[in-house]
Amino acid sequence: MSNTRRVYKIKKTKKKRRKRLWIFLVPLLVLGLGASTYAATLYMKAQNVFNDSYDPVEASAKRSETVDPLKDNFSILFIGIDDSDDRDYKGNSRSDALMLATFNKDQKSIKLLSIPRDSYVYVPAKGVTTKINSAHAAGGPKATMDTVEELFDIPVDYYVRMNFNAFIDVVDSLDGIEVDVPYEINELDSHDKKNAIHLEEGLQTVDGEEALAFARTRKKDSDIQRGERQQEVLKAIMTKATSPGALTKYSGVMEAVGDNMTTNLQFSQIKGFLKYITSDNGLNLESVKLEGQDLTINGTYYYQLNETSVANTKLLLQSHLNLGPKEDSNQTEAVQSQ
Repeated sequence: MSNTRRVYKIKKTKKKRRKRLWIFLVPLLVLGLGASTYAATLYMKAQNVFNDSYDPVEASAKRSETVDPLKDNFSILFIGIDDSDDRDYKGNSRSDALMLATFNKDQKSIKLLSIPRDSYVYVPAKGVTTKINSAHAAGGPKATMDTVEELFDIPVDYYVRMNFNAFIDVVDSLDGIEVDVPYEINELDSHDKKNAIHLEEGLQTVDGEEALAFARTRKKDSDIQRGERQQEVLKAIMTKATSPGALTKYSGVMEAVGDNMTTNLQFSQIKGFLKYITSDNGLNLESVKLEGQDLTINGTYYYQLNETSVANTKLLLQSHLNLGPKEDSNQTEAVQSQ
C-alpha cells in the first residue's frame, strides 16, 4: 500500500495490527487450501488476520436465537467508507456505499441489494428521517444496521465495514478485474486529483484506481446505476478470485488490505459461506434493485425511495430469509427487473 495514502484507523492500538482480509475472499481462500505447506501457511495467516479484525456488536433485536451461518439463513451488511487524506473525518464518517446480502441455505443463493447513500429514510440513532449515510456518522455499524432493519423489517446479522479505497490494493493484487464501462469516464483518483482517471466506453480490464473510479462515478447517471456498478465490481473481484491460479495471489491480497476492516463475523463462521460457493450450479448471486426519484428539501438533495419498491423488496428479503410468506416467482422477477 502506498505510503502517501493514509489508512482509515477503525480501532486505536499501540501494537501494529495484522493485515485484514476482505470478507468474501476468506471463504475463497479456504476453498483452495489443500495439504501443501503453502496452503497450510495461507490458512493460518487468514485465520490470524480475520480474528484480529473481529469487533462484535449487539445482536439484532429481531432475532430470538443466535444465528449460525453453518446452519441458518443470515444477512450481512457491507459498509463502504470513503476516507482519505482529504477526507479525514477523525471518527465515524458517513458511509459511501451500502450493500445488503441475504443468504438462503436451502437454495444456496445470495440476494444482493445496493442501497443508495442519499436514501431518505428514518434513522433510529438520530430520531429523524434523513440520508441513510448519516447513520454511520451517528453511531457506526450498529446504527447503520438498525437503520436497514427499520427500513426492511428484517434482522441484519453481520456487518463488514471497510475503507472503500482499500479495495484498490485488492484489485491490484489480483492483477486487475474486467468490467463493462458504460460511457467515457473522467474521474478523481484516490487522492481526489481531478480527471486523473480516464476510461473509454466498453469491456476492459481495469486496475485498482480505475476500478474505484468506475464504482463511484455518478456524473452521467444516478446512485442507482452507481450501486449497480459497485455490484459489478464485487462480482468481478469474486470471479477473478476464483479463477485458475488465483490461490497464488491470496497472500498479496491479504497484505494489500491493511488496517481497513472490522466485522462481527468470526473466522469459524466463514465455513458457512462454502456451500454458496461450492454449489453444483456455481455461485448463485442475484441483484435486487430499489426504485425511487430525486427529492430536494430546503436545498438539500435526497433520494426518495418508491414505497411500492421498498414494500416488494421487503417481502422478497423476508421470504429469502424464510421470515415471511414463501417467495412468489412472479413477484421475484418483478422486483429484480425494476
